[in-house]
Amino acid sequence: MTVTVNRDGVLRPLEQDNRVVTAMLPSTCPQNHAANILPLPDGSLMCVWFGGTQEGIADISIWSSRLSAGGDRWSEAVKLSDDPGRSEQNPVLFLAPDNVLWLLWTAQISGNQDTAIVRFRRSDDLGQSWGEIGTLLDKPGTFIRQPIVVVKNGNWLLPVFYCRTRDGEKWVGNDDISAVKISSDCGKTWRDVPVPESLGCVHMNITPLADGTLVALFRSRWADHIWISRSDDGGESWTTPEPTTLPNNNSSIQVTTLQDGRLALVFNFMSAAGALERRASLYDEIDDGDGRKEPTPVEGRSAFWGAPRAPMTVALSADGGKSWPWQRNLDEGDGYCMTNNSRQKLNREFSYPSIKQGADGQLHIAYTYFRQAIKYVRITPEWIEERAI
Repeated sequence: MTVTVNRDGVLRPLEQDNRVVTAMLPSTCPQNHAANILPLPDGSLMCVWFGGTQEGIADISIWSSRLSAGGDRWSEAVKLSDDPGRSEQNPVLFLAPDNVLWLLWTAQISGNQDTAIVRFRRSDDLGQSWGEIGTLLDKPGTFIRQPIVVVKNGNWLLPVFYCRTRDGEKWVGNDDISAVKISSDCGKTWRDVPVPESLGCVHMNITPLADGTLVALFRSRWADHIWISRSDDGGESWTTPEPTTLPNNNSSIQVTTLQDGRLALVFNFMSAAGALERRASLYDEIDDGDGRKEPTPVEGRSAFWGAPRAPMTVALSADGGKSWPWQRNLDEGDGYCMTNNSRQKLNREFSYPSIKQGADGQLHIAYTYFRQAIKYVRITPEWIEERAI
């Protein structure tokens, strides 16, 4: 089954429920993936993602689109990076306290995430124009997915994970660990705070609670559960991650703190337990010719790839992530992701969501749709509350 998606950027209410507004962001690329969305002070929304032929191929670059305040159509996509030798992925937006907008992303050689470095650009006009590209973190294997958080003492916290391999072995995700980079000088320098016993816990997503505690949720390489960790000292130390009751399929999640103090989370309600097939790795369709061998499992476990990436679910928590009594699906399907090939339109995943609340209380969500488009959805917390479990 192949499906071609209309990527015209036009906002449309759902026929069956006009409280839900959706759009497919414009793009000229066969593949579009890994969105991050951010409401801006001028009332507009900005969304960034990576697009090109296929993840891991060097024509993958960072793209952006904007929805103006009160607008009904997302703008044409603009390319913000273009390295002919590296696949540039996982863009993140961060609006600093001085109103400088930061764009961060990873740059890797082929499908080798252990070669990734983190790059950045800055904008003084909310993304209308951008400064030069620079390198933020140059340690090979450093990866990002989630935005910077500013804590009460002014420190910036950037969650990272390290894609590690043993000599002569390819990266497949068996040995990834998480850490938090902390900057006390507005991003000029960074120090490293490891997350203890975080093997397999990646895409660390930090968000504050009303009492000042920081909560972090993680994707699991083992495709079992969403994991959780906490910090009560401004991110200087973290508890050992523990599994939550929510499933994870080794795909990205995102959580944000709402104006009323609750947490809103978007994720795939799926784990390896719902998988009928398994892939060798995320990049098993790419032959990079580097001659490295497939790795042996670490601590007896190996990363699980291929668990369906569906449904796309949004949930609310009123107790700091301990329970999620309100849950509702945004998209449903078989979530087929045994291939990343978007040219043949075989992939049917909903994945890599991003969620933020606007000043008016509405929730803005963006996520991958069949690896062909970035889908935008606008809802309210009240819409989610109709589905209590």
